[in-house]
Formats: sequence, C-alpha cells, structure tokens
Amino acid sequence: MPRSERSPLLLAGLLAAAGVAHFAAPRQFDATIPKALPGSPRAWTYGSGVVELALAAGVASPRTRAVAAKAAAAFFVGVFPANVKMAVDWRHRPAPQRNAALARLPLQVPLVLWARGVAKNGEGRS
Repeated sequence: MPRSERSPLLLAGLLAAAGVAHFAAPRQFDATIPKALPGSPRAWTYGSGVVELALAAGVASPRTRAVAAKAAAAFFVGVFPANVKMAVDWRHRPAPQRNAALARLPLQVPLVLWARGVAKNGEGRS
C-alpha cells in the first residue's frame, strides 16, 4: 500500500487510540481540562473521546475523509489549550514528565499539517 494510502488510516488509528484512551484512563485527561470550561472535567474528557472516535471513523472512510480530516485539524488546534495547561501544571514534576508535557506543544503543528494533508488528498475521492 503506498504511503499516501496509509496516511489516512494511520491518522484514523491515532485518533481511535486517543479516543479509546479517554475512556480507558480518563483521570489523566481530566487533569488537562482548563478550569474556565463549564461543566465537569470528566464530561469534557468523555466528550473529546467521542469526538476523536467519530473523527477516526470519518477519516477512515474515503467518502467522508476530506471533511473529517479538516475537522480533525480543527480539533487538534482546539485541544492545544489543554496541552498548554498540562505543560504549566507539570512544570515542577520530574524531568521526564515535564519534558513529555512540553514535547506535546510543538507536536500539535505536525498533527494539524498531517490532517490537512489527508483532507487535501481526500478531496474529490469517493
């Protein structure tokens, strides 16, 4: 399978794995929810898990790939404040945890670009 055909499936797999993780280990995600958001952190954790699973299904299907990948790019931008919160909250943790939290920040850029590339390659296909 050519790389361009694998890319959407890999993105879908990443989104699905992240979505499942929100239900399997919600406490770690609850801690990243900004306090300014209304409602409980757990509701946001589960909600974002559902969104990631829906995006994974959309990206996996050639019919919905382009629109779902654009939505995934927007989602990656939207969750950036949670990654910033995590980096701030973890600034006094041991170096490996602190570095992992900081590493998440620049990783959002390739995720957004990846999703945009999948969207571009998926346009006009069915």
